[in-house]
Amino acid sequence: MDKVLADLGWTAFFADQAEGRDGTPARIRSVHRKQVAALGPDGPLDLALDPGTSAAEIAVGDWVLCDPAAASLLTRLDRATTLQRGREYATGARQLIAANLDTLFITTSCNADFNVARLERYLSLAHDAGITPVILLTKADQAEDSAAYIAEARALGPDLPVVALNAKGADVATILAPWCGPGRTVALAGSSGVGKTTLTNALTGGQAATQEIREDDARGRHTTTGRSLHRLPQGGWLIDTPGMRGLGVADVAAGIDATFPEISALTDQCRFRDCKHEGEPGCAVLAAVDAGRIDADRLRRYNKLRREDEVATETVAESHARKKRLSKKVNAAVRTKKKRR
Repeated sequence: MDKVLADLGWTAFFADQAEGRDGTPARIRSVHRKQVAALGPDGPLDLALDPGTSAAEIAVGDWVLCDPAAASLLTRLDRATTLQRGREYATGARQLIAANLDTLFITTSCNADFNVARLERYLSLAHDAGITPVILLTKADQAEDSAAYIAEARALGPDLPVVALNAKGADVATILAPWCGPGRTVALAGSSGVGKTTLTNALTGGQAATQEIREDDARGRHTTTGRSLHRLPQGGWLIDTPGMRGLGVADVAAGIDATFPEISALTDQCRFRDCKHEGEPGCAVLAAVDAGRIDADRLRRYNKLRREDEVATETVAESHARKKRLSKKVNAAVRTKKKRR
């Protein structure tokens, strides 16, 4: 049993939680409205959710304890890593993407889909969750200057793995093998049309349907509509994800700092503790921009992500308080304007 569970990704982190508790360990492979599909030591299971449990609380890749005889899920174990995105900018609501990942393959293509700001968002989510990010550049064989795309991607972080490949090539599984070993879990994330389904087929030997991309904007239609766990010949597991048009951030300040290390390393040297790096005197970050050590566009994107994260991370009470302060300022400005008339 231990060998079977280890092959599924079971580690001491989960074993310690399960010790002394009722139930058989199983790993979630797909989530539906009222039930989940899982893999246990004896094979596939369909488990009913407790009436008080929402499917939104369960992620593909989760480890649970279940009662196979009753086909019921008893409890979800704490996650080693959680990949989630901010879904509602104004409220900070999160949407689960996948659980217990070791590596996130951030997939983009060497064409109009390539977007540095979006890559930085994915990197922020991965870094904050403690998941190793790897950037995959597809369609490199079709680009006139794939070296430029590779260089731009590598500039997004020190020691950041960047892999350029042909998603339809026969060597995909070999190229990505270092991250797909026994018991390891990876996920493919990125926009529609960048080759995620083709990569999934290459890694798993499957034949999932693919869609042609639109010529006008290099984007494709959504092929994958749900998340699922796939067995890899190398012994690991892959979680495919639908293309995501929106990728909000919420409560990932540490991940943003890790994505922009050249900026975050200087923030403590600013004169003011709450420096926004937008014109304040004594700003060490702006001084580095002036000296050419930090790219001005990188700083602009960093500030944008931090502002979005701060708003989305607010509690309801903090949001109300902020809006109340803003309302008072507006009212005061209106009264001042009336007095001057």
